[in-house]
Amino acid sequence: MTKLSNLELLILCCAAVVMGVGCSSLKTPATADVAVSKAAVENAAGAGGVEFAPVEMRAAREKMALANKAMGAKDYKQAIDLAGQAQADAKLAQSKANSSKAQMAADALQDDIRVLREELERASK
Repeated sequence: MTKLSNLELLILCCAAVVMGVGCSSLKTPATADVAVSKAAVENAAGAGGVEFAPVEMRAAREKMALANKAMGAKDYKQAIDLAGQAQADAKLAQSKANSSKAQMAADALQDDIRVLREELERASK
């Protein structure tokens, strides 16, 4: 068995500290990213994402669950990646929901205009 010199021991300790600091420094951004993504998923659900974009909402929720699992496993890089994907899916779901609602409102307005035109034509005869 070889004995480590003081310099080698110091280098190993420094490397361990740097690795530890690097890993723990990811925890704060990961926690923030997961929280922001969770809010995005909740906003999308509140905007009608479940009804108008169920596929995207399911994907967002699944990725959020995986991000939370990664946080629990202290895999902060994976948690950040999954949280970002969940947020993108949630934003897409919210956009689709907003678009669908706008289209429904436009269709209803077109129906109202059609009815008014028919009534005007009847009144003018």
